[in-house]
Amino acid sequence: MNREKLLNAVVILLLLAIPLWAHMAEEPFLITLATKVAILALAGVGLNIALGIGGLVSLGHAAFFGIGGYAMGILAAHAQNYEPLAEWPMLIEGTNQMPVIWLVAVVASALAALVIGALSLRTSGVYFIMITLAFGQMLYYFAISWTAYGGEDGLSIWVRNEFPGLNTLVPLEFFLICYVILCAALWFAARLARAPFGLALSAARQCEARVETVGITPYQLRLTAFVISGAITGLAGALFADLNRFVSPTMLSWHTSGEIMIFVIIGGVGRLFGPVIGAALFILLEHLLGGISDYWQIYLGGLLLIIVLYARGGVIGAISGREVAHD
Repeated sequence: MNREKLLNAVVILLLLAIPLWAHMAEEPFLITLATKVAILALAGVGLNIALGIGGLVSLGHAAFFGIGGYAMGILAAHAQNYEPLAEWPMLIEGTNQMPVIWLVAVVASALAALVIGALSLRTSGVYFIMITLAFGQMLYYFAISWTAYGGEDGLSIWVRNEFPGLNTLVPLEFFLICYVILCAALWFAARLARAPFGLALSAARQCEARVETVGITPYQLRLTAFVISGAITGLAGALFADLNRFVSPTMLSWHTSGEIMIFVIIGGVGRLFGPVIGAALFILLEHLLGGISDYWQIYLGGLLLIIVLYARGGVIGAISGREVAHD
């Protein structure tokens, strides 16, 4: 086992062990922090598929994160108020069942990614970055003006949604749900990177002309990766909104897109566990330094600068001693 795989194993075990210890020590706040790490890492895993494997620098992934959040908020709000979403041409009611909410969030985010990706991927480089940013901001301002669901004040949910057989109001049980989903996403991302699709996508990132000569269309590869990436990020958004029992336009802002990208960069772009380490360090800095100064992001910026200049492989690359990720 090389150092990177050993580090990955330690990280995923620590992410499980800390909440278990916190549960026994009756420290629910630590469980909530670990849950937040797991959810934000899941969003980073989604972005890492597009960015790390496909080389797609997207500043609009908050759009999918927010769509997932609003999918949860709208369905749960209608279920709690006993008001149907629609009565014609068929009756559509809200729900407080997490599996149904996740399905809606994934489908809605995937459809949005399909539309945004189909248009954005006709460009490249800085133009792609700016178009994804523009789509994200369009949805952000739409949410602000969507007064039916709180507008800029957001939408609150009274009680956390339900999962069959579990009490989601118990912090540890909700954490375990998020942890299992994160592990499933990491397993999927690892298999995807090693599958023929992932190898072709990586090849298209490195040399598009060579991929085209063997009859593969890079546009289709990138669009598929973008849709998968958006779907996973949307699922993270639904979980994040359920954690806070609140959804607001902030989830759709470019700041959120930037934070998700920071998770990936800190941990290591293209590294399987890069988003997990990045999210953990982000939450740790926010918790430890947020009480000291309102400008704790300055320290985060310094860390990011050091990584970009001296540790191109992120924290994982610096520890494992390998700048480029290998299978």
